[in-house]
Amino acid sequence: MLPTLLLATAYLGLGAGYGWQLRHPSPPIRRMLLLATALLGAAHLALMARVVPHDQALELGFGNAVSLLAAVVMLLFAAVAALRRVHNLGVVLAPLAALSALLMLLPDRAPPLPLADTLPLALHIALSLAAYALLALAAVQAMVMAYQDLRLRQHAPGGVLRALPPLGDMERLLFQLLGLGFSALTLALLSGMLFLGDLFAPHLLEKTALSIAAWLVIGTLLIGRRRAGWRAQTAVRWTLVGFGLLALGYLGSKFVLEFVLRA
Repeated sequence: MLPTLLLATAYLGLGAGYGWQLRHPSPPIRRMLLLATALLGAAHLALMARVVPHDQALELGFGNAVSLLAAVVMLLFAAVAALRRVHNLGVVLAPLAALSALLMLLPDRAPPLPLADTLPLALHIALSLAAYALLALAAVQAMVMAYQDLRLRQHAPGGVLRALPPLGDMERLLFQLLGLGFSALTLALLSGMLFLGDLFAPHLLEKTALSIAAWLVIGTLLIGRRRAGWRAQTAVRWTLVGFGLLALGYLGSKFVLEFVLRA
């Protein structure tokens, strides 16, 4: 329990650091924050090693699944922020990562899977994590864009907006994240067909249907961007709907199965 609490506290401190950086921009501090993000993400993954216990069975219930996703998101965020001006998303991502770390303390009610049975699914799991992480970053980017657009419409461009890139740059990055996330989701669905057998089996039906619905929403948005020039407000709405469907399909269904139906 103590390492988990320390990790959550460190994430909260990281979020405070990003908040300070947002109001007092400093390239050296920004680089230190990104390094701290990468280190905390790596530590988070190392702590997640406890989901493979000594009996060589994989236990990935709701809390562990959310926490694993958050660790991947933080590592991906550190990598993207080193190349593009998205470091301010850390204000939102770090507190969410702290919450995800605490979720590891929840009882794991998922049926354990023998490790030997999960190895053939390694590619599917990796692609699914990549898709979730990329689209989670896109969703946070969309929320920041919605706030940015609202402030601009209210003719209040001051405050934290001065630390954000122009809305056009934010929009281009959003579609880059969406394109990468859509590609990863496509490959994840295809690998699921290969490794999971019947994707429409009763225990997979809801997850599959919502994942396909998310794939259709994001794909339609990307086509609309290319052919009809869909812009910021439309992109924000469709991005949030697409990620919401994806999260509901996996995390939502796991929560219901583990904490509602088994209550």
